[in-house]
Amino acid sequence: GAARSTPGPTNAGHGALKAIDPQTGEAKWEFRTYDVSDSGVLTTASNLLFTGNREGYFYALNAANGTPLWKVMLGGDVAAGPMTHLAGGKQYIAHRGGARVVCVWAEGVGV
Repeated sequence: GAARSTPGPTNAGHGALKAIDPQTGEAKWEFRTYDVSDSGVLTTASNLLFTGNREGYFYALNAANGTPLWKVMLGGDVAAGPMTHLAGGKQYIAHRGGARVVCVWAEGVGV
């Protein structure tokens, strides 16, 4: 019969966001989470990447290398696409988590 894997620390199911070079198909980096994601991904001109997951976290990553910059618990499944807008000369990032929408001023992360 077919080989089966046993859940455990080395082969437990997980989710991942991968950056892939479109010219070579080579994986550049991978950001792993404990669960899969239903969230969209937003990148900015300043090399920031925003995404979320079903664990309820909203993440800011360095888009060039996948390094996490910060995360915040939104209290529910982060299952929509992040949005950005400019108001009063400041850039904001908004995302839905559970039944709420959270808006973050992005100046502190280099936007």
